[in-house]
Amino acid sequence: MDLRRLVRGRVGWPRLEAVVRELARRYDRDTLHVRFLEADNWLSTPMVVDDEWFVKVISRQNSLVHALFTTGRNLGAFSSGSEGFFEHFGTPLEMAEHELEATKHLREIGLNAPAPVEAFEVDGLGVLVLEYLPEFHTLDSAPRSEVISLAPDLFAALHEMHDNHLAHGDLRAENVLVRDDGIYFIDATNVNDEGMHDARSYDLACALAALEPLAGPKEAVKAAASVYEAQELLDSVDFLDFVNIRPDHDFDAGALKGEIEKRAA
Repeated sequence: MDLRRLVRGRVGWPRLEAVVRELARRYDRDTLHVRFLEADNWLSTPMVVDDEWFVKVISRQNSLVHALFTTGRNLGAFSSGSEGFFEHFGTPLEMAEHELEATKHLREIGLNAPAPVEAFEVDGLGVLVLEYLPEFHTLDSAPRSEVISLAPDLFAALHEMHDNHLAHGDLRAENVLVRDDGIYFIDATNVNDEGMHDARSYDLACALAALEPLAGPKEAVKAAASVYEAQELLDSVDFLDFVNIRPDHDFDAGALKGEIEKRAA
């Protein structure tokens, strides 16, 4: 077994069958149609059930990888002159329950997110069930013109999170879904209350990093500046280098810093 497969923590078919049987029991279905998603996901096995539910199956190995990611992110936060603000949840069930609650909070403040259904445990696996959203595309697959038109909405939604003492914590273009009725957020993570100020700056840095390769640094900063004050943009600069070393972000940090400094001048 290669290292990448081992680290991802693939769940064996008998255990997945147990999850599907439990879903059928809970939702009173004689049969279920299950479609596994071809996703490069290190933290769960995602699947679509009956084109009605989006289900994440989280293994103990996924939880361990999450712990490693959390440690790395907090070390990066330290390198940016901040206290670590990411939190890890010790079991697969706790991970599922947290994402369920985070999704609930996003919807409670009026932001678009899949409707949360439930979280439960089967054979040591955490199972998260959300509404399945059909007919969407992710922000990173949108044409540049659409990204530019949606960018102010993205920053406005992010600002709304922050005004309500929430932070996304893992904002990437693939975590923003685009539908006819607007943008939806998925895969929110958790930060502790003590680190909320820095988490907001980190969120803003991540959003700028996600948009820069899709819309260009000038348009990304322009959209952010329509919502955030100059000092808030400057605060995000401290985290751009940290975000830039993440393997899931690829952007021109220098160009963003230059645009932010021009805006703040």
